[in-house]
Amino acid sequence: MKSYRKELWFDIEERREFINITPKVNDCLAESGIKEGFCLVNAMHITASVFINDDESGLHQDFEKWLEGLAPELPYSRYKHNTYEDNGDAHLKRTIMGREVVVAITDGKLDFGPWEQIFYGEFDGKRKKRVLVKIIGD
Repeated sequence: MKSYRKELWFDIEERREFINITPKVNDCLAESGIKEGFCLVNAMHITASVFINDDESGLHQDFEKWLEGLAPELPYSRYKHNTYEDNGDAHLKRTIMGREVVVAITDGKLDFGPWEQIFYGEFDGKRKKRVLVKIIGD
């Protein structure tokens, strides 16, 4: 069994962003040489998420509106966490969207259903952030 590990780094310009990282994960899979196994992709920040869904801009706007309704950024005083930072909402949004995904690898490809893509969701950006890609198999 082989093992592969790589960190993907992103310069996040906005407080909240959704980035399709599927092409970068596919690059990692090609580098790994693994044809059968599993690929774990996880956020390395407590205010970020990795999730699988459709790459459709309207859906991403729906996520933003839905998440903001559940955990609005403002007022900052709403969150007890916000005594030192102003990102209490980002922690809650990450919890809802999840930390990681695991995708099967079959015949050297990510074994997705129709329309599935891997996304990095950032809820407290404006700085460098990273994702871990760990691939195991043969």
